[in-house]
Amino acid sequence: MISIKVPPLGESIVEATVARWLKQEGDAVAAGDTLVELETDKVTVEVPALKAGVLARQVKHDGDVVAVDDVLGEIDESASGTPQAPARTAPAAESATPQRAASSAAPSPAAASEVRASPAAKRVAAESGVDLAAIAGTGRGGVVSKPDVIEQAGGAPDGARGDGNAAPPARRTEEAPPRVPAVPPKPPAAPGGTRETREKMSTRRKRIAEHLLEAQHATAHLTTFNEIDMSAVSALRERIKERVEKERGVKLSFMPFFVKAACLALEAYPVVNAQIDGDSIVYKHYVNMGIAVASDAGLVVPNIKDADRKGMIEVSSDITALAKRARDGKLTMDDLTGGTFTITNGGVFGSLVSTPIINYPQVGILGLHKIQDRPIALNGKVEIRPMMYVALSYDHRIIDGQQAVLFLVRVKELMEDPATMLIN
Repeated sequence: MISIKVPPLGESIVEATVARWLKQEGDAVAAGDTLVELETDKVTVEVPALKAGVLARQVKHDGDVVAVDDVLGEIDESASGTPQAPARTAPAAESATPQRAASSAAPSPAAASEVRASPAAKRVAAESGVDLAAIAGTGRGGVVSKPDVIEQAGGAPDGARGDGNAAPPARRTEEAPPRVPAVPPKPPAAPGGTRETREKMSTRRKRIAEHLLEAQHATAHLTTFNEIDMSAVSALRERIKERVEKERGVKLSFMPFFVKAACLALEAYPVVNAQIDGDSIVYKHYVNMGIAVASDAGLVVPNIKDADRKGMIEVSSDITALAKRARDGKLTMDDLTGGTFTITNGGVFGSLVSTPIINYPQVGILGLHKIQDRPIALNGKVEIRPMMYVALSYDHRIIDGQQAVLFLVRVKELMEDPATMLIN
């Protein structure tokens, strides 16, 4: 018997929750097959079979909390799996064209169960009416992944039309916000008219809750506000976005401008990029910029390594790649660790103003909000300008109010005169 053990989970992560077994007791497995998925507070970890054989026993079950090196199950490498009955017996007339028959027939439950696919891929396939058996998996060991299903469905995201045809793209009149779920996940259905239901928190949700409480309890949390006239940066972006997309293949949003402005402001006020370690202040002479992303699995904060040393186009490309990996559930531990400062954009959801919580043990987080036309006094006149409220939450233990206010003023100055950032 070969023990299936919980692998190392990454920096500072000591436990996980068994999310789902992809193989059941008695199933034949090949070396490299994904056996079970574990959910941590940061990423989903796939546990593969190290050798071929039969899954003899599941020691841990869905929902169990496990630690590194815990035994999840056992593989009998001396046994061979019992072949399952074919899902569908083709008549003689179809035998000459088996591939066409397989692709045109609707997948039966038995056939679908034989396909090696991730849970997310199965969910999207069910929603979009895609036959998993007709997809060549690109995941580890040939497992069908969520992006494989989306590509097969014609590039349609979650909620695509079930007829297999991608809906025509909407006419793009202005920058499209990042894709977010149209509605929050529904709770379990209430059986028999029950007025309340109870659902156990996932490991990730519990860790998010603990992390947020720790940030509130362990820091002297304070927030300062300002507002930015987005006219100049909007005009600059409008002038260059088509050329950037054509020449560099990057869709230029406002976020890279804020990342660049924040990096320059952190250079001027390095304590906002620091960290407390006991009775010492650790100054970071680099910026790993965290970008808060709302994913199906919960809030995650992947970071752009050495953002202060990168140009705006490279930052834009990195943001796009991080957002895609977050949506596809493919963020790595390196993506999620080592951040020194964070930007969160509630404006994509319509938030006008908020007080973001520090991503502890960082000491500062910049909150962006909705751009809204508002009347302002300018040179003795009232003008309508596209305005955005920005907020800096900071740890008052090491950041004084003056430094926090001046940091935010510096971000405002740079965003209202973006040519300065391009020169820098």
